[in-house]
Amino acid sequence: MTFTFRSLCAVFLVIAAVSAIPEAHAQTAKARKGISAAHANEDKARKANEDKVRKGIMDFLGVPESVVESVTRIPQGGLYEIVLNNGELFYTDSAVSFFILGNIIDAKTRQNLTGERLDKLARIDFKSLPLEQAIKRVNGKGQRVIVTFEDPNCGYCKYLGKELQKVKDVTIYTFLYPVLSEDSMTKSRHIWCAENKAATWTAWIVDGKTPEARKCDSAVIDRNVELGKKLRMTGTPVLFFADGARIVGYRGAGDLEMILAEVAVEAGRQ
Repeated sequence: MTFTFRSLCAVFLVIAAVSAIPEAHAQTAKARKGISAAHANEDKARKANEDKVRKGIMDFLGVPESVVESVTRIPQGGLYEIVLNNGELFYTDSAVSFFILGNIIDAKTRQNLTGERLDKLARIDFKSLPLEQAIKRVNGKGQRVIVTFEDPNCGYCKYLGKELQKVKDVTIYTFLYPVLSEDSMTKSRHIWCAENKAATWTAWIVDGKTPEARKCDSAVIDRNVELGKKLRMTGTPVLFFADGARIVGYRGAGDLEMILAEVAVEAGRQ
């Protein structure tokens, strides 16, 4: 076989290219390592700044570290978002020299960034709720779901009870959450120990019929209280929907129907 000058050049070029591959890989690996190191340094510096701000918040409020749930630097104005374990949210600077209590609105999109963030913080993993600790009632086919946390002595819970009876095609899980008084705890235990929990709860919350005194293993009530604290509940009623959204306070049947419809539409998009 006869090699021409061009053929020989082509062979040399292939050899050179193949020889360059390890070097190219080495340079790529080095570049990636440099980028990783830069990111690591940035993360380290960010965490150090956030820890500094956290310490400043703790000193200002005079609280332990557990109270300050998160400290996050946000893009807007170089501010830091502070979230406390009670769900309160506010902003400060890197020196903790001032505090902003209010909403940040994006001037371009007109989005309420603070409101959206609070909504996200309020949401829960609905599937994680221990529904076996709740009283179950079914209206119609019960294809939709509402979860409530209620104190038996809560006035607005009694209003809510009447409205929930008007909502069609819904399964209602009610967690007894006695936080108002010792009598609330006593009534909750009696209701939980009743032969028909759902009927006894409805008779009390809607019709005002005092539950009979009964005894049983009612430790579930204590677990409900702990769960409520974990979910940052400070009062009743509190409602949760299948998408994890939370509503605090009384709502009428019409409002509940609209919310359930919105949840269904959103679920259909997913």
